[in-house]
Amino acid sequence: MNYAKNILETIGNTPLVKLNNIANEVDGLVLAKIESFNPGNSIKDRMALKMVEDAEADGRLKPGWTIVEGTSGNTGMGLALAAIVKGYKLICVSTDKQSKEKFDVLRGVGAEVVVCPTDVAPEDPRSYYSTSKRIAEETPNSWYVNQYDNPSNSLAHYEQTGPEIWKQTDGKITHFIVGVGTGGTISGVGKFLKEKNPNIKIWGIDTYGSVFKKYHETGVFDENEIYPYITEGIGEDILPENVDFSVIDAFEKVTDKDAAVYTRKLALTEGIFAGNSCGAAVKGLLQLKKHFNSNDVIVVLLHDSGSRYIGKMYNDEWMREKKFID
Repeated sequence: MNYAKNILETIGNTPLVKLNNIANEVDGLVLAKIESFNPGNSIKDRMALKMVEDAEADGRLKPGWTIVEGTSGNTGMGLALAAIVKGYKLICVSTDKQSKEKFDVLRGVGAEVVVCPTDVAPEDPRSYYSTSKRIAEETPNSWYVNQYDNPSNSLAHYEQTGPEIWKQTDGKITHFIVGVGTGGTISGVGKFLKEKNPNIKIWGIDTYGSVFKKYHETGVFDENEIYPYITEGIGEDILPENVDFSVIDAFEKVTDKDAAVYTRKLALTEGIFAGNSCGAAVKGLLQLKKHFNSNDVIVVLLHDSGSRYIGKMYNDEWMREKKFID
């Protein structure tokens, strides 16, 4: 009989699907790595499990303890699955810009959710960075995950996601495009692919209000680049240790409006019900079309499911309120 011993064994081996309509103006073969097929409906299942198992292995996380993490939602879901199967408690700290669906889902799988204001500096004690650290310090027998600086994050993608993409494309991949938040995916996959073929181009998709693009191009951390934005799951006002800028060839920024509009277009033109950062990744791909030719094999990674954004990008009233549609 062929079955998984628990839900965690179903993580990974997600499909690679050709985009037939939304990217028809792009030369080359465009393939989407659809991470919503993971049991927690996002790519974050991979690194969440890896971070937990590595912490168990070296004694940072012990049986019956509490896991504490700051998350925009998807990492929290991956950690929740691991916590349920392995018998841990989970406290997730997030921001008030995230969709209500994300919080509902986290509570539905047993996590305690603490919501912090978005529009405060990272060092502000009210920020979700500061709050998650404080809760971890105040909670007995707890482990603070810290996905931004935890090396197991990018290692998961170096060991799993990168090899999957290489195998699925028979080593023919020429470009990899992915939204950047903690930096784990682009850094882990990028490192693996560059080791296989240094000519593969690694493109990071950034958002306006984030520091990544300018820092990569100039080496300057410009606080004037930082301002509130709507797009979820990508961009940062800090420089996570997981972002390995040396494996990233360039960044491309996508507006909040374009990210939202192309999230919906993915569903309407390809039948791919994907999340907000996926729309940004596809629009970034289209903005980069002059870099591709007919011999290229371009892989764009789609992080998560549209089910997290029913009340936002997939809601006409919300889209009109934000002036993203007429």
